[in-house]
Amino acid sequence: MSKQQFLETVTTIADRIGERPLDEKLAAFLNTEFPVDGAVFGDLKTLCAEGEAEGWLMAREAGGIKFGRAVKPGAEARSFSVDVVRMKDVKGPHHVHTTGEIGAIMTISGEPKFDGLAEGWYVYGPGSDHHPTVEGGDAYVLYLLPDGAIEFTGR
Repeated sequence: MSKQQFLETVTTIADRIGERPLDEKLAAFLNTEFPVDGAVFGDLKTLCAEGEAEGWLMAREAGGIKFGRAVKPGAEARSFSVDVVRMKDVKGPHHVHTTGEIGAIMTISGEPKFDGLAEGWYVYGPGSDHHPTVEGGDAYVLYLLPDGAIEFTGR
């Protein structure tokens, strides 16, 4: 049942995002609509933990990062793909968000910072790039990619 609840939750989030531009205003909107101490964000965190325990979420692992694509673009999350990673004090592979990235940082233990950001929502615009990094603890990072677009650079 948790997989269906997860899909319903990401549908709710994708519907609220709609066609908004990927910018700081969207991050502020998401942090207001789905705050860290709110029901939807709490459900999302619980569902990520259940999905991991049940094996249907983050079924792969490499370089100390558990990961997996939960939703392909054009499905429950509309034009977004939905991926979830679990990272603990690790630096991930460099990549470019060709169409942007919307993410939710969810604390598992400690006081993790994802790219220096605390628990909550973030938005990276089209063309942004980084080595995703978690320091100070263990976290789930759920991210939505418009059209599922991401380019790993090997840098």
